[in-house]
Amino acid sequence: MTRLLVVTADDLGLTRGVNRAIRRAHVEGIVTTTSLLAVGREFDDAIAMLRATPTLELGAHLALVGEDPPLLGAREIPSLVDARGAFPLSYRTVVRRGLAGRIDPADVRRELAAQLERVLGAGLPVTHLDTHQHTHLWPAVGRVVADLAATHGIDAVRAPHSHAHGVVGDGVRTLGRLGTRRLARSGLRSTADYAGLDEAGALAARFDDALGLLASRGATSAEINAHPGEAADDDLGRFAWNYDWADELTLLTAPRTRAHVLAAGYTLGGFLDLPGAPRPEDRR
Repeated sequence: MTRLLVVTADDLGLTRGVNRAIRRAHVEGIVTTTSLLAVGREFDDAIAMLRATPTLELGAHLALVGEDPPLLGAREIPSLVDARGAFPLSYRTVVRRGLAGRIDPADVRRELAAQLERVLGAGLPVTHLDTHQHTHLWPAVGRVVADLAATHGIDAVRAPHSHAHGVVGDGVRTLGRLGTRRLARSGLRSTADYAGLDEAGALAARFDDALGLLASRGATSAEINAHPGEAADDDLGRFAWNYDWADELTLLTAPRTRAHVLAAGYTLGGFLDLPGAPRPEDRR
């Protein structure tokens, strides 16, 4: 039986080098979709690239963390930012604030709605939503993301999972199960399986194992998210992520990788290829 594999390149708009790498990973490789950061410095360059690459499916990569500033000011979203109006750098801060009851869902809605409106305002079809560092795993964020998707007629949302052992893996699995049920109740679609959270920044070294694990689980559809970039991209120096950006680009464009995907029984596609997805002409 042929199964669907969606390969998403995250962080479009982060730098011009990332934008170029994502386009190469699609045109020359296995990437089928991308997720655009409305807060990214190179948002406009990303939009120009997307207009020139209509076969690349577009999603919104909604952010509550990271080095780039929010679209709204600190007075509008006080529970999401520090005194300088900056997002926290890590999802861990979002979790701590959530556990302490210090995240106002109204702030989340205002900021993420503004980000989604910026992406939609480009006039390109948007097929899916996800979040930077998977913050929609946290229920207060996940509910907002699901509502925004339903409100704007976007019927697919990433459903992250983890296969790792330990506290983080157990927490992701628990929150992921709750999130998948929430999406189903909202009438939203996601792939039946997923990889990329455990492998973040190191997919080049772990792709074969991740693909093998997905194949062994036998789900009819799966998503892998990646982070391709360029080796000589100095603009990535401001991110302390220690990601193997260029190695991921090499992986995603290698003929061997495509052959491995096909040999594992997958057909490459996007969120529009999920069963029951709306026709492209029915979307924005």
